[in-house]
Amino acid sequence: MRLKLEDIPESCLAMVLSYLDPPEICHLARVNRAFHAASSSDIIWDPKLPSNYKYLVGRYLDAASLGLLKKDIFARLCKHVPFDGGSKQVWVDKSTGGVCLSISAKALSITGIDDRRYWNHIPTDESRFGTIAYLQQIWWLEVDGDIDFQFPTGSYSILFRLQLGRVTKRLGRRVCNSENIHGWDIKPVQFHLTSDGQHVVSQCYLDNVGRWEYYHAGDFVVEKPNAETNIKFSLTQIDCTHTKGGLCVDSVLICPSNLRKNYGSTV
Repeated sequence: MRLKLEDIPESCLAMVLSYLDPPEICHLARVNRAFHAASSSDIIWDPKLPSNYKYLVGRYLDAASLGLLKKDIFARLCKHVPFDGGSKQVWVDKSTGGVCLSISAKALSITGIDDRRYWNHIPTDESRFGTIAYLQQIWWLEVDGDIDFQFPTGSYSILFRLQLGRVTKRLGRRVCNSENIHGWDIKPVQFHLTSDGQHVVSQCYLDNVGRWEYYHAGDFVVEKPNAETNIKFSLTQIDCTHTKGGLCVDSVLICPSNLRKNYGSTV
């Protein structure tokens, strides 16, 4: 008698599936009932979860979620979970299990943000947070962030999501208004990153008119898996010999360094 796929013991299927990444496991779960049952095994999903998943569930989901199957916990964490009044989001990368954070412009400290002569909050569907900060003109540009978070061990990157020019929709088409863009070709912007004694400074010129880009501010390493890490970061252009304007600030992304390439970041 010839064996069929559904005749393979569930434990054997689970062992095979454990070598695959989560999207592949979910794809094979549709093959038949045996694969579907095996794909729900905690043996498969426990190593896929980040080492700090209990911290993430307890702080950003709900304690009851810890009683779910590991597969369901993974699925919940893969969704962008808002916190701090919706100004920040945390999620787990579905392919690697890496922990990512996104911090909106509203959660950043921006010099002059309350003066509409300089900055405006603009609603847009091009941001996961629904609004961006738009700089009309200023002499002193300073955007600061400060966050405490418990990361799994590893290397992480800080990326600023920026765009030159204000985009609107006309007859369904994306149109960029570039009339206020000035000052970015005179001096580069600087990025600063500080975390647990690590300090990184980098700089670059902004030239991304009409398109969103992730600018790489630097990397930091987490060595203590069960303690919160403090990260301070900033974007500045404080040469007051000239004004600058026309800059859109959407958010800051913190992600495992091996995922940086997924965002096409500018070095």
